[in-house]
Amino acid sequence: MKKVVKFGGSSLADAEQFKKAAAIIQADPSRVYVVPSAPGKRFGKDTKVTDLLYRMFHEAEEKKDFSETLNEIRSRYSAIITGLGLKGFTLDREFEEIEKEMLTEPDADFAASRGEYLNGRIMARYLGYEFIDAAEVIFFYEDGSLNLEKTTVVMRRRLERVPRAVIPGFYGQGFNRRIKTFSRGGSDITGSIVAGAVRADVYENWTDVSGFMVADPRIVSNPVRIETITYRELRELSYMGASVLHEEAIFPVRHEGIPINIRNTNAPEDDGTWIVESTCQKSGYVVTGIAGKKGFCTVLISKAMMNSEIGFGRKVLQAFEENEISFEHMPSGIDTMTIVVHEDEFKDKEQRVVSAIHRMAGPDSIEIESDLALIAVVGRGMKSTRGTAGRIFSALAHAHVNVRMIDQGSSELNIIIGVENEDFETAVKAIYDIFVLTQI
Repeated sequence: MKKVVKFGGSSLADAEQFKKAAAIIQADPSRVYVVPSAPGKRFGKDTKVTDLLYRMFHEAEEKKDFSETLNEIRSRYSAIITGLGLKGFTLDREFEEIEKEMLTEPDADFAASRGEYLNGRIMARYLGYEFIDAAEVIFFYEDGSLNLEKTTVVMRRRLERVPRAVIPGFYGQGFNRRIKTFSRGGSDITGSIVAGAVRADVYENWTDVSGFMVADPRIVSNPVRIETITYRELRELSYMGASVLHEEAIFPVRHEGIPINIRNTNAPEDDGTWIVESTCQKSGYVVTGIAGKKGFCTVLISKAMMNSEIGFGRKVLQAFEENEISFEHMPSGIDTMTIVVHEDEFKDKEQRVVSAIHRMAGPDSIEIESDLALIAVVGRGMKSTRGTAGRIFSALAHAHVNVRMIDQGSSELNIIIGVENEDFETAVKAIYDIFVLTQI
């Protein structure tokens, strides 16, 4: 058995959290590769170290004195080192390098990556594991995308010779040999890359919650935990706003068929949520999860006999493409076609898009409506359960929520419902109640 374990920022925010993480690692000999994030918030109004590093970079870029911010960052790590009792261990050389870089050639990616890098140094020393700089084993193409093929080959060869190691998350080596970071939350991706490269049996992602919840706890009070979710279900929920795991972290492990286990550093006895390729295990509920976002608008294109006009849809979508606007959903009827887009991306270009549609497709009319929220109801059990859509509509009608749009894919894995922005929270609660509370 071989496990890769990734710890989030809240799990490594201070020395006490470090000790919890170390105890978890040492409790299972199969936890051989560790991916740490930068220190997160220690309390509500605290500042994440990554945010301090970005502040330092901006100060350096603007030729301002960044010494106060640098000292604040240094003190965070000094407190962790002292709290762990690492006598004789310092990060003085590393901080000298950071200061030199900020004075000579300040770079945002380099600055931001130091949070994980420094935490990795501390974790490796505390555990007695080998430290491997992510810049030596993770590589990016010139366009900034991950070079997964090269990364996997180099990572696999390196770790074959190292039985236990700490590899900091969030960054790698760019095409120009300088540090390149993933987007925020990218340590999840690093953990997945390591797990895929070593063909781990399990990728454990340790955070401050005991897995995924069926609905957002900021909307639904004490939602139930999802025990098992498939990669496809997770992809749908992550895209619609569920944020426990970075959505790009799915792909490296999915390719190798490696399950992900989301666990809670502060409650290691909890089973968490298992993310798998496929499963015969049935969810306790028809719905696996409910997630959504506000801030969409719809563009309704109408034309008589649209269905018999070859190329009509392509011409409409070309109008959006030429204006660099991606669409989210595209429900259609015999004589109508609706394009759902992000309102903030569309509003400044709407008249250009409308003109382009008229010029290329010649519709009878175009109607634009805003203030739309989308809710994804996702579940592998929906396919084999009759009346799912009917129950959703019944719940929303009972809650006095008007449904403005519905879109269901042929896979029957999810149903997308559009409601007014102001009805978003009410709708999520109503759907949760009908599928979960009534079965508890």
